[in-house]
Amino acid sequence: MEGYILDWANMLLRWVHVITAIAWIGSSFYFVWLDNSLTKPIAPDLKDKGVDGELWAVHGGGFYNPQKYLTAPKSLPENLHWFYWESYSTWMSGFALLVVLYLFNASTFLIDKNVFDMSPGAAVGFAVSYLLIGWIVYDSICRLFGKNDRLVGILVAVYIMAAAFVACHIFSGRAAFLLTGAMVATIMSANVLVWIIPGQRKVVAALKAGQPVDPIHGKRGKQRSVHNTYFTLPVLFAMLSNHYSMTYAAKNNWLVLILIMLAGVLIRQFFILKHKGKINVLWPAAGVTALGVVAVLIAPQPRPTVAKAEGEASAAVSFAKVQEVVNARCVQCHAAQPKMMPTAAKGIKLDTADDIKSHAQLIYQQAVQQKAMPLGNVTQITDDERALLGQWFEGGAKTTN
Repeated sequence: MEGYILDWANMLLRWVHVITAIAWIGSSFYFVWLDNSLTKPIAPDLKDKGVDGELWAVHGGGFYNPQKYLTAPKSLPENLHWFYWESYSTWMSGFALLVVLYLFNASTFLIDKNVFDMSPGAAVGFAVSYLLIGWIVYDSICRLFGKNDRLVGILVAVYIMAAAFVACHIFSGRAAFLLTGAMVATIMSANVLVWIIPGQRKVVAALKAGQPVDPIHGKRGKQRSVHNTYFTLPVLFAMLSNHYSMTYAAKNNWLVLILIMLAGVLIRQFFILKHKGKINVLWPAAGVTALGVVAVLIAPQPRPTVAKAEGEASAAVSFAKVQEVVNARCVQCHAAQPKMMPTAAKGIKLDTADDIKSHAQLIYQQAVQQKAMPLGNVTQITDDERALLGQWFEGGAKTTN
């Protein structure tokens, strides 16, 4: 029942996390587009009211006319909507998902002893510290060098690259990618919580009190908001990367992570400029080039073929050896009564010859081609054992020889 309950928690939290992330990122994308698409008002009455830009749009059969005020309208409306729960809900659901899936199963998901041998408790401590330190370093950079946007951008980029390198040398590849994304997402949400919303509240309070508005709040909020915009695509990749072991299981996975995140930033830059009417194809071209470099770096190398006798399709592999490998490396998680978790992972059982035969395609994909299993190579499967499984599958996945 414990495993069943955790599966339900995982599913529901993931569902909520995706929904709230869509709301947050969608509103972020919309406001970046809106801010860059406004035109100067023509009507004199709008200028007199302090409107600095407006936009006419049609959607769902209705016409909309959003307007941006240079400072604020003369009288603030009572129903003023604040965009922050989208951010907070996304972070809280994401952290809850991280706890349920990764921190509760640290030995399986966080640790790869071939990368760094540590206890589950240490892994959890490192993971939580990684998120906190990320925010502290980022915020310190912005505080110390905030007047120089270019320098801040460079220093933040350097720190994230260094953090990605460190994560890939402490955690399993899958966890390193996810935690790096979670660290940047924590920075994004903390920007909203610590700077953007408090600054906006101070501005509104000053306006209601008839006091002069300190422009520093708008400048800080804008800077952090711009950072969040560039962080979005890298975070989305990191969140999705656990489905693509070819990236996090690569030899130099830290470089793969950095290049793909860089590609996201470059592509986002293109769209931000496009909203302003500036088309520069060099930005997406550079992003695609970065992705192309990654594709070349992680391309699978041809496995040496086993010598064939008189044109045989494949050398025979004893199923007894295959079952020996499965029993030593796979059944700890994939069995009727697994040792490493309450129930069979994903409901897949490999206790019997029939079970192994029925899941031969999956074994080949996950353990041989993608090398995604065992997770974090917790059971220490060797390359020779993977090759044996591959040779068995390519020879017909027979269980009778």
